[in-house]
Amino acid sequence: MNEDIETPSDEPALEPARKQPSLLRNYVSFIGLAITAASLTSIALLVLIELSSGDDNPYTVLVTYILLPSVLGFGIAVVLLGMLLERRRRRRDPEAHITPYPILDLNDPIRRRRVLVFTALSFAFLFLSAFGSYRAYEYTESVAFCGQQCHAVMKPEFVAYNASPHARVRCVECHVGGGPEWYVRSKFNGMHQLYAVTFNTYNSPIQTPLHNLRPADETCAKCHWPEKFFGEQMKVFNHFGYDETNSLNQTRMLIKTGGGSPAAGETGGIHWHMNVANEITYIAADERRQDIPWVRLKGRDGKITEFVSRNASLSPTDIEQSAKRRMDCIDCHNRPTHIYLSPNAAVDRSLTAGKLDVTLPFVKAKAVAVLSAAYETNDQALAAIENELMSFYRTSYPDVFATKNESVVGAVAEVKQIYQTYFFPEMKTDWKAHINNLGHLNAQGCFRCHDGQHFSTDGRVIRNDCAICHTTVQQSFKGLVTQPANGVFQHPVDLGDKNTWQCAACHKGDQAFKHPINLGDISKFKCSECHTGAFDKVQY
Repeated sequence: MNEDIETPSDEPALEPARKQPSLLRNYVSFIGLAITAASLTSIALLVLIELSSGDDNPYTVLVTYILLPSVLGFGIAVVLLGMLLERRRRRRDPEAHITPYPILDLNDPIRRRRVLVFTALSFAFLFLSAFGSYRAYEYTESVAFCGQQCHAVMKPEFVAYNASPHARVRCVECHVGGGPEWYVRSKFNGMHQLYAVTFNTYNSPIQTPLHNLRPADETCAKCHWPEKFFGEQMKVFNHFGYDETNSLNQTRMLIKTGGGSPAAGETGGIHWHMNVANEITYIAADERRQDIPWVRLKGRDGKITEFVSRNASLSPTDIEQSAKRRMDCIDCHNRPTHIYLSPNAAVDRSLTAGKLDVTLPFVKAKAVAVLSAAYETNDQALAAIENELMSFYRTSYPDVFATKNESVVGAVAEVKQIYQTYFFPEMKTDWKAHINNLGHLNAQGCFRCHDGQHFSTDGRVIRNDCAICHTTVQQSFKGLVTQPANGVFQHPVDLGDKNTWQCAACHKGDQAFKHPINLGDISKFKCSECHTGAFDKVQY
């Protein structure tokens, strides 16, 4: 036989090494991959919807760039957890083969292609992550995020914001401002708010003032800086009567806005308080800063003068230990954006704008009455407003209801709109819940300090003279036009020494007049019977 011919061997041929299954081959990682795939598909679909629609739906943005990416991250974490658990399981099994760590060898074409694919996918993932993160950041800084995500809680603030002079200024411009420090603070505060909304521990209404608000010179002063204020501004106040003809009472005043810097004009007027050379500090006896018993003025010459309310019982120790606040813009302009008008002011504004027909009998009185009533819900209020106004004109003025039905229907619609803009019964929010300190008609406002009762040790007083802040140019009361002497406002009723009285003691935003003392049927009294010089020290 030819020895070169090979004969079959009895030994079995060696089998090639069996490829070990991937660490992904486990139920936990499978679940993570399913979550990851579902979230990626949803994100891609929603991004396409956003790009094609062109509208920023707050819920779409929230889901696309915040909720789903969180789900995606969770899915990836589950995948990695499953791989870790599988590796540990194989390490405990002596017969199991532990998958070695990948070898980085760019000379191997297969491994080189894998590295290139991995790098490309990593760059794509990082790009999408950066884009999504920026979009999420942009959204969390938007008005929609601040005002529309928590409907029940933020609805009053969002609606009032849209009706305010600052409706085109983003919420974060005032509540956060620039810089990383306050951005981080706002997000931590947002976590607290999220907890309160989730577990229903928030206050109704939202408590004000906000004690963690950024100083006004770092927010408000970006647009409104005191150095540029000067001069006087004409302002016309229209007040309609509660009589049948809704008689117009008008006051024209020059408001002494004044200035805060000698470089821009004469310093003085209302903005004298914000003069960069002055420093005014006060103590508030209540959380809402309505009771101010102590004020300290540090003038440009460095001289310090302290004023204490005559009715306050503050010892030097009390003053030293009390929390003090330096006065800034929001101590007067405390409702620059989220403004809640009183029924009286809101109806006057609508009558002035022609949204309510002034020829409708008693429209001012009836509108204020239905707006001032107590309601449990918004729907209940709207139904009552329509029923009360329609019934009044149908019953008391049938001719007007027939000939001016369009005006009556328009009045109902306008009063409903007023209610939905400034009154929110579910959150117990209205003009009483959030007092406006600008002026002194429906709240103490300026008179918190300028009440004529704050004295210094050397006999100086914080005056409540009308001429300090405004000059009355013209007044009209029920058709009678007058020009007050020396520009001092003349009250239609003789109050005696009016400097001892405060407007808010009698003028209420939800009615024509309410006497601070229950006099019974006040139609039997005349103001001048009590309000004379002899009674100028009466205190309520």
